Amino acid sequence: MRLLEERIRRDGIVVDGDVLKVDSFINHQMDVGLFQEMARQWHEDFADAPVNKILTIEASGIGIAAIVAAEFGVPAVFAKKSQSINLTGEVLTAKVTSFTHRRTYDVIVSRRFLGPADHVLIVDDFLANGCAIDGLVEICRQAGATVEGVGIAVEKGFQPGGARLRGEGLRVDSLAIVEAMDPATGTIAFREG
Repeated sequence: MRLLEERIRRDGIVVDGDVLKVDSFINHQMDVGLFQEMARQWHEDFADAPVNKILTIEASGIGIAAIVAAEFGVPAVFAKKSQSINLTGEVLTAKVTSFTHRRTYDVIVSRRFLGPADHVLIVDDFLANGCAIDGLVEICRQAGATVEGVGIAVEKGFQPGGARLRGEGLRVDSLAIVEAMDPATGTIAFREG
């Protein structure tokens, strides 16, 4: 998606350790107009899928997922990274290791919000090693839900997650795939096509 790539080139900041900061428009301050364009693209790309639920993980995916859900006209659900007193009843859980936070979380979704009748589009801001997606797919599996696909804003194509998930048969639609980043120059190269 050219619009997203141009924004990353203009406002993204490359940091040592394979980190791309997009906090001025995606995962701290949110450009809702950009999110709407991303949502329209995924709605078009997944027009052949009977999506009736959007699933993400807290926290950075929530803003994107809400806009995507509005575009699809379906609910958004997010996996929580911690148990709270208002999360009652039977829950679905999976372990997720965060590339950015370098921590492992037990992510949780109430079984009330995900079940066998659901056809899920998983949405997230970044795809690096694929651990968050693995956890969300596992939660869908526990629920008996069908994963129709995965919508990713920014995929780090030089890390293994995207290729592995596609190799496992998941339909992964990344709007911008970064092939290389140079923290010394700040340059970012995108996969063509």
